[in-house]
Amino acid sequence: MEEITGVVIEASFSEILPDINSALEVEIDRSLLSGSNYDDDDGSEDSSDDEESEDGGSNGASANGSDDGGATERLIFEVQQHVGDDRVKCVAMGSTDGISRGMAIRDTGGPITVPVGDVVLGRMFDLLGATIDGGDEIEVEQRWPIHRAAPKVEDLVPSREMYETGIKVVDLLAPYSKGGKVGLFGGAGVGKTVLIQELIRNLAEEHGGLSAFCGVGERSREGNDLWLEMKESGVIDKTVLMFGQMNEPPGARLRVALAGLTMAEYFRDEGGQDVLLFIDNIFRFVQAGQEVSALLGRMPSEVGYQPTLETEMGQLQERITSTRNGSVTSIQAIFVPADDLTDPAPASVFAHLNATTTLSREISEQGIYPAVDPLNSTSTILKPDVVGDEHYAVATRVKEILQRYKELQDIIAILGIDELADEDRQTVQRARKVQRFLS
Repeated sequence: MEEITGVVIEASFSEILPDINSALEVEIDRSLLSGSNYDDDDGSEDSSDDEESEDGGSNGASANGSDDGGATERLIFEVQQHVGDDRVKCVAMGSTDGISRGMAIRDTGGPITVPVGDVVLGRMFDLLGATIDGGDEIEVEQRWPIHRAAPKVEDLVPSREMYETGIKVVDLLAPYSKGGKVGLFGGAGVGKTVLIQELIRNLAEEHGGLSAFCGVGERSREGNDLWLEMKESGVIDKTVLMFGQMNEPPGARLRVALAGLTMAEYFRDEGGQDVLLFIDNIFRFVQAGQEVSALLGRMPSEVGYQPTLETEMGQLQERITSTRNGSVTSIQAIFVPADDLTDPAPASVFAHLNATTTLSREISEQGIYPAVDPLNSTSTILKPDVVGDEHYAVATRVKEILQRYKELQDIIAILGIDELADEDRQTVQRARKVQRFLS
């Protein structure tokens, strides 16, 4: 190990350089470290760590692949760049506390892998496939690399089947398709995570298949709440959870979505099943890529995002699809910075989606939940030949009423509703009834 800059290191190899995306490992003796994080006299730091590991919300320790009761840990790096003839630049997948120049680093001979198969159902994992729910260790029979090619074009099967979510505004105006990709767009505090948890409960219980949840850069508390809710509702046995929370290094947050997707792909490709994949939050995936890109010294592009933004997004999204064997249907929460949908991060996702559900702060402030904006939400299957003539006609008429109501709001604010024509007053009354019905 030649150079260390935060979570990025440079390492030299005397013979063959490891491939890009290969996993490297370093053995760290944590018992030699001292400081408040490890041996506080009052034990306050240790107790908080114990709390987090018990509730399943933190995975910092296990992301390093700890061995020997926690004294020795195996820290994993991923190769990102070849620098010269004998050096590689790598990003750490865990905490770099305790590493130093001159330490030996070993090439594992392949990319990061995660366990797959029925043994992962009902369990919670970190990026490297270590369990973080406090349960017994699993007997791993098979592991798949997280970097995989997207299905071939000839294997793709377009799906026109509608998924009923049980949420009226979604099913009527922006229905979701089986094997499609859905984006839940919204700013801070408008209900993205609450909506995705409701979708998990409805879809996981009703469709009866398997589900995978991937927490990317979100709060540990939310992961713990979701874990407890799934156990109480009885759907945990058909679900696998993968977390790389906001306390994790950027390398882990960047790769955890690929790890969760790999587990879902196994059930699609080998088990021939229809899998639901929930990702919260895609924007944190982009942010992690932005951090890694800056640490690697790449020139930033528009608004400071990484120049590889579209490539990274494409590599993730193109693997989420329906094939001859089965399907992966993805529902992704996407944070919108400053409620600006033209920001490069949310804009990079639009081209990959089959349906968009946009959450509005204005509707949220009116106390209407879910705060879905029906005029900004879209679906590629809202067509008469897919949903039926009656469904399409009702959805079109509802949008017309809501659009006219939106146009009349400025007049109502200035002159009052009494100054409107009778037809417009009737439209306003209908629109308000429709809004209440869809909430």
